[in-house]
Amino acid sequence: MSKLFPSTYKTASKLDYFYDQPGVSPGQLSLDKDAAPAVLSVIDYDLTTCQQHQLNRPDEAQHYRDSELVSWLDLSSLGNDETWQSLSQTFGLHKMLVEDVVNVPQRPKIEHYEGQLLILAWMVVPAAKGFHKEQVSLILGRRYLLTVQEEPDRDCFQQVRERIERGRGIIRSQGPDYLAYCLLDAIVDGFFPVLEYYGELIEELEDEVMLRPTKQTLEKIYRIRRELLTLRRAIWPQRDAINQLMRDGSDLISPEVVVYLRDCYDHAVQVMDMVETYRELAAGLMDVYLSSVSNKMNEVMKLLTVISSIFIPLTFIAGVYGMNFSPEKSPLNMPELAWYWGYPACLSLMGVTATSLVIFFAKRGWFKSSI
Repeated sequence: MSKLFPSTYKTASKLDYFYDQPGVSPGQLSLDKDAAPAVLSVIDYDLTTCQQHQLNRPDEAQHYRDSELVSWLDLSSLGNDETWQSLSQTFGLHKMLVEDVVNVPQRPKIEHYEGQLLILAWMVVPAAKGFHKEQVSLILGRRYLLTVQEEPDRDCFQQVRERIERGRGIIRSQGPDYLAYCLLDAIVDGFFPVLEYYGELIEELEDEVMLRPTKQTLEKIYRIRRELLTLRRAIWPQRDAINQLMRDGSDLISPEVVVYLRDCYDHAVQVMDMVETYRELAAGLMDVYLSSVSNKMNEVMKLLTVISSIFIPLTFIAGVYGMNFSPEKSPLNMPELAWYWGYPACLSLMGVTATSLVIFFAKRGWFKSSI
C-alpha cells in the first residue's frame, strides 16, 4: 500500500456498516492487497455518436475528463491501491471521496466536492434466494460520470446501456447529470422485482401458517423479516439522499433533471411503502404462527381431556370391582362378585357410562374441532 492511501482495518457491525478503529486518520482505505486492477469501461456519446472502449489503465481516462462528448466510465470492481492512485490523479478526487467509495458499505448519501458530486446508493439484484446487495458510487463531473461497483457483471444498468447504444429516448441529447438520474432511477426500480418475490413468498407463507405450521415455517418468517429489514436500511437513506439532492440542488445538475429526480423520489417512496407493508405482514405472520401453534396445542389438550374424562369413570368402576374383598366373609363385602351376570353387568355399566359421556360431550360441541 502507498503512503498516500495506507490500508486500515475495518470491522463489521450488526447493521452491516463498517467503521474505522478509534484514532485512525481520515481518508484511509481498506483494499485487498491481492486484488487485481479493475477494468474501466467507457461509453462516449452525444446525439449522433456512441463509442465504447475498455481501458487497461485508469490514467488512460484523462482524455474523457474534458471530452466534448458525454463520458460514462464504469469501474467494474473496487480494484487495488494503484487503481485509485491513478484515478485520484486523473480526476482530482478528494481523499474523503475516495474513502467513501472504497470503504464499503457506506450509508447512501450525497456529498458535494469542488467540481464533483458524489452519490452513494445501494443496489439490489434478484438472486436465486432473496437478493444480492452492493454499493454503487456515482461521481458526477462536468462532462463525465464515473461509476464504481463492488463486483463485476452484476448490476441493473443494462437497459440504460441499450438506450445509449440504440439512441432511445432523450438520453443521448442530455448531459451526464441526466445519465446519473437514469442510473439512480434504475437502482431504485431494481427494488421492485425483489419486493415482488417477497410478496409472493409472504402469500405462500400465509397458507402455510394457517394450515400446516412447522418449525421451518418460523425460520422462513424470521429470515424474511431480517431480509426486509436489510431492504429498509437500503432504501430509507436512499430516499432521503434523493430528497436532499432535489432540495439543495447542485451546479452540476440542471433544473430539467431535478424534475426527473422528483419521479425517482416518488419511486423510492413507493418502494419504502412496500417494504413497510411487507414488514408488517411478516410481523403479522409471526403472530398468526404463534396463535396457530397455541391453538393446535389447545386442540390436542382438549382431545386428551375428553378422552381422559371418558376413561376416568371407567377406571373408577374397574378399580372398585378389582378390590379383593370376599363376599363369603361378610354380606357387605361386594355381593356383586357372586352374581351370575356380574361380569357382563359390569361391562354393560362401563359401556353405558362411556356412551353417555360421548353423547354429552358431542351435544356441547367438543368434538367438532378436536376430531
